[in-house]
Amino acid sequence: MPTVPARPDVPTLPRPRTAAFLIAAIAAALLVAGCSTAPKGGQRPRRVDPGQRDGAPASWPFDLNQVPDAQPRVEPIRRGGPNKPYEVMGQQYVPMTADEPLRESGLASWYGTKFHGAPTASGEIYDMYAMTAAHPTMPLPSYARVRNPINGREVIVRVNDRGPFHPGRIIDLSLSAAVRLGVAGSVGPVEVERLTHDDIRSGRWQR
Repeated sequence: MPTVPARPDVPTLPRPRTAAFLIAAIAAALLVAGCSTAPKGGQRPRRVDPGQRDGAPASWPFDLNQVPDAQPRVEPIRRGGPNKPYEVMGQQYVPMTADEPLRESGLASWYGTKFHGAPTASGEIYDMYAMTAAHPTMPLPSYARVRNPINGREVIVRVNDRGPFHPGRIIDLSLSAAVRLGVAGSVGPVEVERLTHDDIRSGRWQR
């Protein structure tokens, strides 16, 4: 089972650091394999600086509360690649490889400027303004409903990355998703529900 070298966490409260430090360990392999999608404008995926602090940009290009939900669609689940078992900081993770439901409650964190434009675990490019998320074991790609039980806000995100790897945290949100849920100021409680292919085909995910 492969071991992913772990980096010590640098506290950045009230802006939690993403567990996607895993990206830096796999970025080179993804780029060599040609798995990454280049950012708009033909720019090359940037490298993550391990010493850089994460957070939000000084100003936002638009109102992040107006960013629409991800639109679920049936996408094949890869066997292998980002869905292979892996290890981080001595903890083993076995991603789901079947189209099965998943419901859990816990804490959500988010990631921003440090990883913006860098490859995710799936090989796609992280966009902190898109409605995406990272999950330690949900099959990539997946779609999920994330609800803030305190204020009742909900978002639909596309899960395309791995993390978080902190006790109690169950999902790492993009900046836009965190803003819409009202958890961008700190780690916040959420309820997560994976949308199955049948949920998507039947339209049951809409409510």
